[in-house]
Amino acid sequence: MARLLVLRQQQLDFQEGFKWNELVHRKPGAVDWPNPNLDVAYSEAWVAADEGSCTIVTVPKVEGRYYTVHFLNGWGETVANINERLFPKRPFGEFALCFRGANVATPAGATRIDLPVRYSRVLARIELGSDPDSAIALQHQFKFRATGTPKLPEIPKTPIFELEALPGVEAFEAADIALDSEPDLSVGLEAMQEKTRAIARAIKDPAERARVDQVIRTRAFAELAKAGAIIGHGTTQNGWARPGVVGEYGLDYVARALINQGGIWANIKPEVLYYRGGKDQAGDDLSGDNVYTLTFPKDQLPAQYATFFWSVIAVDGHRFRVLPNPLNRFLLNNQSKLQYGPDGSLTLYFADQKPADAPDGNWLPTPKGTKYRLTFRFYRPTEGVANGTYYPPTLVKRQ
Repeated sequence: MARLLVLRQQQLDFQEGFKWNELVHRKPGAVDWPNPNLDVAYSEAWVAADEGSCTIVTVPKVEGRYYTVHFLNGWGETVANINERLFPKRPFGEFALCFRGANVATPAGATRIDLPVRYSRVLARIELGSDPDSAIALQHQFKFRATGTPKLPEIPKTPIFELEALPGVEAFEAADIALDSEPDLSVGLEAMQEKTRAIARAIKDPAERARVDQVIRTRAFAELAKAGAIIGHGTTQNGWARPGVVGEYGLDYVARALINQGGIWANIKPEVLYYRGGKDQAGDDLSGDNVYTLTFPKDQLPAQYATFFWSVIAVDGHRFRVLPNPLNRFLLNNQSKLQYGPDGSLTLYFADQKPADAPDGNWLPTPKGTKYRLTFRFYRPTEGVANGTYYPPTLVKRQ
């Protein structure tokens, strides 16, 4: 399923007009995928590099704000990042992204990065911060160009489905083309791939096709939903789920599929850590019909757990998109006009209407009649977020 989710998005991208090795600079907020990060300006591309051609990435000098150029393979696995964390001595200038082992001449002074795949998805992110105009100007200084003419793949035609309506048996009809078109870098899943191919052969019999479809719809979807509560093999505390793996998945193919469905193009933990909040202090689902508070003590403010910034958004429980509201306010972060309590604590409010005691900058509108969940991000996580010992406080429903 992880592969089909990436192929779904790839087909949609090229239908929109993407071209290989060309960046698409998005306006802030103008992306349509699950759990978007509204703190950054995104630029996107699909990159092709082979034995005769590398892709040259020009990175401007960025200081005092988060940025990365993030490469993923056809399964949603991170294969490279370009930023000052990984290239502290020379984090800007030209980088040559090449297929591993390719004997290709690259520009003098360019830093070569070998990719394990010929084709990859790219997201360049740059923090908007307190000066979005400067961020957008920097965003447009990121540039791509190919050194040669790489061989371009034929994009597989696999099911394009709504994220809230995953395919049943028809997923297996696309199994061979999905598996053959992109190697899975996760060592140890070969037996799972063979089982997938065996089912694809078996469903050519109409009776077996009907049986498999029934099993998927009555059992597999229920098991997937159950796994979704802890994001595969993650952990929960205080009503928040923390993924065990993200961006690099190893053998946790369930987490990979769930994250590709609910937050495609996720980066690795050293870059960003995501917590999902879906329950209040009583264990009930979050609803726009209620008012919730989230209070951070003075010695556990969210800013101390991120080198760059933190943010929280509310998304619906089906398509995982931000909740529309009259204020067009979709997140709270370190740029919100937050007010702190007399004791130095920070309380955030989630409600349809602003509670009387809530500072305006501390309130995220959550419309009535909606079931939703929260996504809390820490960019370049530190301390307890980095080592897995921290969870955000419990969401408290007001009576």
